[in-house]
Amino acid sequence: MRKWSVRRYLVAGVLVWLPILATIWVVSFMLHLMDQTLLLLPPAYRPERLVGFALPGLGAVFALAMLLLTGLLVTNLIGRRLIVYGEELLNRIPVVRSVYGGVKSFTESVFSQSSSFRKVVMVEYPRAGAWSVGFLTAEDVPEVSQKTGAPHVAVYISAALNATSGYLVIVPKSQVIELDMSVDAALKMIITCGVVVPPAPAAKPQMAKPAA
Repeated sequence: MRKWSVRRYLVAGVLVWLPILATIWVVSFMLHLMDQTLLLLPPAYRPERLVGFALPGLGAVFALAMLLLTGLLVTNLIGRRLIVYGEELLNRIPVVRSVYGGVKSFTESVFSQSSSFRKVVMVEYPRAGAWSVGFLTAEDVPEVSQKTGAPHVAVYISAALNATSGYLVIVPKSQVIELDMSVDAALKMIITCGVVVPPAPAAKPQMAKPAA
Protein backbone atom coordinates (compact mmCIF):
# COMPACT_ATOMS: atom_id res chain seq x y z
CA MET A 1 0.00 0.00 0.00
CA ARG A 2 2.85 2.37 0.90
CA LYS A 3 4.64 1.58 -2.36
CA TRP A 4 1.49 2.36 -4.34
CA SER A 5 1.11 5.68 -2.47
CA VAL A 6 4.68 6.68 -3.31
CA ARG A 7 4.10 5.86 -6.96
CA ARG A 8 0.88 7.87 -6.97
CA TYR A 9 2.66 10.88 -5.44
CA LEU A 10 5.46 10.64 -8.00
CA VAL A 11 2.99 10.50 -10.89
CA ALA A 12 1.08 13.45 -9.45
CA GLY A 13 4.32 15.42 -9.16
CA VAL A 14 5.28 14.61 -12.74
CA LEU A 15 1.86 15.70 -13.98
CA VAL A 16 2.34 19.04 -12.27
CA TRP A 17 5.96 19.78 -13.17
CA LEU A 18 6.24 18.31 -16.66
CA PRO A 19 3.84 20.80 -18.33
CA ILE A 20 5.49 23.67 -16.41
CA LEU A 21 9.02 22.68 -17.43
CA ALA A 22 7.93 22.03 -21.02
CA THR A 23 6.29 25.45 -21.17
CA ILE A 24 9.40 27.13 -19.76
CA TRP A 25 11.58 25.31 -22.29
CA VAL A 26 9.38 26.25 -25.24
CA VAL A 27 9.10 29.89 -24.15
CA SER A 28 12.86 30.10 -23.56
CA PHE A 29 13.54 28.58 -26.98
CA MET A 30 11.17 31.03 -28.68
CA LEU A 31 12.71 34.01 -26.85
CA HIS A 32 16.21 32.86 -27.79
CA LEU A 33 15.10 32.45 -31.40
CA MET A 34 13.54 35.91 -31.45
CA ASP A 35 16.67 37.41 -29.89
CA GLN A 36 18.48 36.39 -33.07
CA THR A 37 16.46 39.06 -34.92
CA LEU A 38 18.59 41.65 -33.13
CA LEU A 39 21.42 40.62 -35.44
CA LEU A 40 19.59 42.56 -38.14
CA LEU A 41 20.49 45.76 -36.33
CA PRO A 42 23.81 47.48 -37.01
CA PRO A 43 26.43 46.43 -34.41
CA ALA A 44 26.55 49.94 -32.96
CA TYR A 45 22.81 49.88 -32.13
CA ARG A 46 22.59 46.42 -30.56
CA PRO A 47 21.70 46.22 -26.82
CA GLU A 48 25.07 44.69 -25.90
CA ARG A 49 26.84 47.72 -27.34
CA LEU A 50 24.44 50.31 -25.91
CA VAL A 51 23.98 49.05 -22.34
CA GLY A 52 26.96 46.75 -22.05
CA PHE A 53 25.06 43.49 -21.54
CA ALA A 54 22.44 41.35 -23.27
CA LEU A 55 18.75 41.91 -22.55
CA PRO A 56 16.86 38.59 -22.88
CA GLY A 57 13.45 39.00 -24.44
CA LEU A 58 14.23 42.27 -26.21
CA GLY A 59 14.31 40.33 -29.48
CA ALA A 60 10.62 39.46 -29.00
CA VAL A 61 9.78 43.16 -28.82
CA PHE A 62 11.92 43.84 -31.89
CA ALA A 63 10.34 40.92 -33.79
CA LEU A 64 6.84 42.14 -32.90
CA ALA A 65 7.72 45.63 -34.11
CA MET A 66 9.05 44.18 -37.36
CA LEU A 67 5.84 42.22 -37.90
CA LEU A 68 3.70 45.30 -37.28
CA LEU A 69 5.78 47.45 -39.61
CA THR A 70 5.73 44.73 -42.28
CA GLY A 71 1.96 44.45 -41.94
CA LEU A 72 1.58 48.20 -42.32
CA LEU A 73 3.87 48.14 -45.34
CA VAL A 74 2.13 45.35 -47.24
CA THR A 75 -1.36 46.77 -46.67
CA ASN A 76 -0.72 49.86 -48.78
CA LEU A 77 -0.35 50.06 -52.54
CA ILE A 78 3.41 50.63 -52.61
CA GLY A 79 4.06 47.77 -50.19
CA ARG A 80 1.92 45.35 -52.18
CA ARG A 81 3.82 46.20 -55.35
CA LEU A 82 7.14 45.63 -53.60
CA ILE A 83 5.92 42.23 -52.39
CA VAL A 84 4.81 41.32 -55.91
CA TYR A 85 8.17 42.30 -57.37
CA GLY A 86 10.00 40.37 -54.65
CA GLU A 87 7.90 37.24 -55.24
CA GLU A 88 8.50 37.46 -58.98
CA LEU A 89 12.23 37.59 -58.30
CA LEU A 90 12.09 34.57 -55.97
CA ASN A 91 9.98 32.60 -58.44
CA ARG A 92 12.78 32.89 -61.01
CA ILE A 93 15.22 30.97 -58.77
CA PRO A 94 14.66 27.21 -59.32
CA VAL A 95 15.18 25.83 -55.80
CA VAL A 96 14.10 28.92 -53.88
CA ARG A 97 10.76 29.18 -55.66
CA SER A 98 9.80 25.64 -54.65
CA VAL A 99 10.60 26.21 -50.97
CA TYR A 100 9.09 29.69 -50.87
CA GLY A 101 5.94 28.64 -52.71
CA GLY A 102 5.36 25.63 -50.49
CA VAL A 103 5.89 27.55 -47.24
CA LYS A 104 3.71 30.43 -48.43
CA SER A 105 0.87 28.11 -49.45
CA PHE A 106 1.06 26.27 -46.13
CA THR A 107 1.09 29.55 -44.17
CA GLU A 108 -1.88 30.93 -46.09
CA SER A 109 -3.76 27.68 -45.50
CA VAL A 110 -3.15 27.79 -41.76
CA PHE A 111 -3.87 31.47 -41.12
CA SER A 112 -6.60 32.12 -43.67
CA GLN A 113 -9.99 32.22 -41.99
CA SER A 114 -11.77 30.94 -45.11
CA SER A 115 -9.34 28.11 -45.74
CA SER A 116 -10.49 24.50 -45.79
CA PHE A 117 -7.57 23.79 -43.44
CA ARG A 118 -10.00 24.81 -40.71
CA LYS A 119 -11.86 21.49 -41.14
CA VAL A 120 -10.81 18.54 -39.00
CA VAL A 121 -11.45 15.16 -40.60
CA MET A 122 -10.80 11.49 -39.98
CA VAL A 123 -9.51 9.02 -42.57
CA GLU A 124 -8.44 5.38 -42.55
CA TYR A 125 -4.64 5.70 -42.61
CA PRO A 126 -2.10 4.06 -42.78
CA ARG A 127 -4.24 0.92 -43.14
CA ALA A 128 -7.87 -0.11 -43.11
CA GLY A 129 -9.28 -0.11 -39.62
CA ALA A 130 -6.72 2.42 -38.30
CA TRP A 131 -8.06 5.98 -38.21
CA SER A 132 -5.96 9.16 -38.35
CA VAL A 133 -7.04 12.69 -37.56
CA GLY A 134 -6.10 15.20 -40.26
CA PHE A 135 -6.95 18.55 -41.78
CA LEU A 136 -8.77 18.98 -45.06
CA THR A 137 -6.57 21.14 -47.28
CA ALA A 138 -8.31 20.77 -50.66
CA GLU A 139 -11.93 19.82 -51.23
CA ASP A 140 -11.12 18.54 -54.71
CA VAL A 141 -8.04 17.32 -56.58
CA PRO A 142 -9.26 17.64 -60.18
CA GLU A 143 -6.69 15.49 -61.97
CA VAL A 144 -6.97 12.62 -59.49
CA SER A 145 -10.76 12.84 -59.53
CA GLN A 146 -10.77 12.79 -63.32
CA LYS A 147 -8.46 9.79 -63.63
CA THR A 148 -10.16 7.73 -60.92
CA GLY A 149 -13.72 8.68 -61.80
CA ALA A 150 -14.54 9.64 -58.20
CA PRO A 151 -14.12 12.88 -56.21
CA HIS A 152 -10.88 12.93 -54.21
CA VAL A 153 -9.74 15.34 -51.49
CA ALA A 154 -6.36 16.22 -49.98
CA VAL A 155 -5.86 15.64 -46.26
CA TYR A 156 -2.83 16.75 -44.26
CA ILE A 157 -2.00 14.38 -41.38
CA SER A 158 0.30 15.91 -38.76
CA ALA A 159 2.96 13.88 -37.00
CA ALA A 160 2.65 13.35 -33.26
CA LEU A 161 4.71 15.69 -31.03
CA ASN A 162 5.54 17.85 -34.07
CA ALA A 163 2.50 19.22 -35.86
CA THR A 164 4.64 21.06 -38.42
CA SER A 165 5.67 17.79 -40.08
CA GLY A 166 3.41 15.11 -41.46
CA TYR A 167 1.98 13.50 -44.56
CA LEU A 168 -0.27 14.53 -47.39
CA VAL A 169 -2.74 11.85 -48.47
CA ILE A 170 -5.25 11.99 -51.30
CA VAL A 171 -8.29 9.86 -50.56
CA PRO A 172 -11.80 9.47 -51.99
CA LYS A 173 -14.16 12.05 -50.62
CA SER A 174 -16.59 9.34 -49.62
CA GLN A 175 -14.00 7.90 -47.20
CA VAL A 176 -13.49 11.15 -45.31
CA ILE A 177 -15.43 11.73 -42.09
CA GLU A 178 -15.70 15.35 -40.99
CA LEU A 179 -15.42 15.93 -37.23
CA ASP A 180 -16.94 18.63 -35.03
CA MET A 181 -13.56 18.95 -33.32
CA SER A 182 -11.87 22.36 -33.44
CA VAL A 183 -8.42 22.80 -34.96
CA ASP A 184 -6.93 23.74 -31.58
CA ALA A 185 -8.38 20.63 -29.94
CA ALA A 186 -7.11 18.42 -32.77
CA LEU A 187 -3.60 19.89 -32.59
CA LYS A 188 -3.56 19.46 -28.81
CA MET A 189 -4.53 15.81 -29.17
CA ILE A 190 -1.88 15.22 -31.86
CA ILE A 191 0.92 16.97 -29.98
CA THR A 192 0.16 15.05 -26.76
CA CYS A 193 0.03 11.74 -28.66
CA GLY A 194 -3.61 11.27 -27.71
CA VAL A 195 -3.14 11.86 -23.99
CA VAL A 196 -5.43 14.91 -24.15
CA VAL A 197 -8.60 13.85 -25.95
CA PRO A 198 -11.38 16.42 -26.43
CA PRO A 199 -14.81 15.35 -25.19
CA ALA A 200 -17.53 14.37 -27.61
CA PRO A 201 -19.80 17.23 -28.69
CA ALA A 202 -23.07 17.52 -26.84
CA ALA A 203 -25.90 15.71 -28.53
CA LYS A 204 -28.34 18.01 -30.25
CA PRO A 205 -31.77 17.92 -28.65
CA GLN A 206 -34.37 16.25 -30.82
CA MET A 207 -37.55 18.09 -31.65
CA ALA A 208 -40.63 16.54 -30.12
CA LYS A 209 -42.95 15.00 -32.65
CA PRO A 210 -46.37 16.64 -32.81
CA ALA A 211 -49.18 14.56 -31.39
CA ALA A 212 -51.33 12.86 -33.96
